[in-house]
Amino acid sequence: MRTFRIRTFTLVCFIFILSMPWIFFVTTHYMETKTFNIINHRQQNEVLQTNKAEIIHLIETNTTHWTEPEWQKQLYTRLQEANMDAAILSGTDEHIYRSNPERRGSSSSIERFSILEDGEVLGRVVLYLPRTHTVQMVSAFAGFLFALFVVGVVMRSYLLKPLEKMGDAARQLASGNWEVRLPVSRISEVADVRDGFEVMVQGLQQSHQKQAALEEERRFVIAALAHDLRTPLFALRGYLEGLEQGIAQSPEKMAKYIAVCKEKSTQLDRLVEELFTFTKVEYLEAELALTKVDLNRILKQSIDSLRPLAKQKNISISHHFTNDCILAGNSLLLERAMNNLLDNAVRYTPNDGDIVVECCADNHKVKFNIRDTGPGFSAEELQRVFEPLYRGESSRNRSTGGSGLGLTISQRIVRRHGGELTATSHPEGGALLEGWIPRTI
Repeated sequence: MRTFRIRTFTLVCFIFILSMPWIFFVTTHYMETKTFNIINHRQQNEVLQTNKAEIIHLIETNTTHWTEPEWQKQLYTRLQEANMDAAILSGTDEHIYRSNPERRGSSSSIERFSILEDGEVLGRVVLYLPRTHTVQMVSAFAGFLFALFVVGVVMRSYLLKPLEKMGDAARQLASGNWEVRLPVSRISEVADVRDGFEVMVQGLQQSHQKQAALEEERRFVIAALAHDLRTPLFALRGYLEGLEQGIAQSPEKMAKYIAVCKEKSTQLDRLVEELFTFTKVEYLEAELALTKVDLNRILKQSIDSLRPLAKQKNISISHHFTNDCILAGNSLLLERAMNNLLDNAVRYTPNDGDIVVECCADNHKVKFNIRDTGPGFSAEELQRVFEPLYRGESSRNRSTGGSGLGLTISQRIVRRHGGELTATSHPEGGALLEGWIPRTI
């Protein structure tokens, strides 16, 4: 659809308003005179004034001949030449002469004057002048009103209505109606406002949808964690009540009860810590406190901290690092992310398994991957493995002691640093977690 600039639209309206009275004037003039020669009509006005002066002089200088037929005939001829009519009345308003009895008040212009002599009124004269520009001027004024009406209708259609509709659309959006349709305008400035308004609406709608999704996720996380917290709490309370009531009478039973209580408290501590980290990463608004970080050092520290747990399952952890894996990041968050990835690998790798950790620099990125010899991921798990609190039905379930937030936290930390973390199943078996982080954010 072709659009117009508002200044072009205003100029066209201005020219239209100026031209319509002139068009009406010329049209009316042609209908009366059968000619478009406006200049000739002006010359006729000058001739009219001359003829009027001559006729008045003829009447004033021949007061004694008003009743003579010959003089009346001479006056009639002169009036016909001037396209005028006249009526002469006596001092007592008696009709003395009338050139055209049927023209009473029919002319558009009438002039009246009295003939005086020695202070006495000899008679009164009425001159019926030819038609002037009065009709044309009335027509021009009608053209001006018509132009104003047309411009008003067009301005309402092109300017006011779209703006009114956008105002109505804004009110509907405020009430939560996202299906509102924005008006189309052929004025480019109004169309630009409409396009900008539409972009704003799309942004608001996406923000609303994202907020709704986050709210739904928050409710899900709270509900799931409440369930996960309740299970170890019930177990912890049951064993403590058993100790209180003296059910565990032998030293062996008491040691077993205490060990279970410690295990459940550790599980609770882990759940609370992961929930705190998840919330911190999700709602972190301030910029990251960036420092120079050696990702090789962080990975080595994570491997060392998990070696005791790996040794219990006789799991071998090997690593292959290249130099220059230096990046700008938050060391605490990156350490938590790598710990979660390695902890996940150790938990789901069976006894006598292997874990391989690799890290290398590639142009402007630092790449890393962790591979284990566990059961890997199913097709469903690959689609949902990074969802909060998701745990697969077979290999990744609550029996491992995980909260289901570890991989989610790691992915969000990596993304917070401008990178990405993905999960796949290695062709030779086992899970493969691959990620990269830019050297600078």
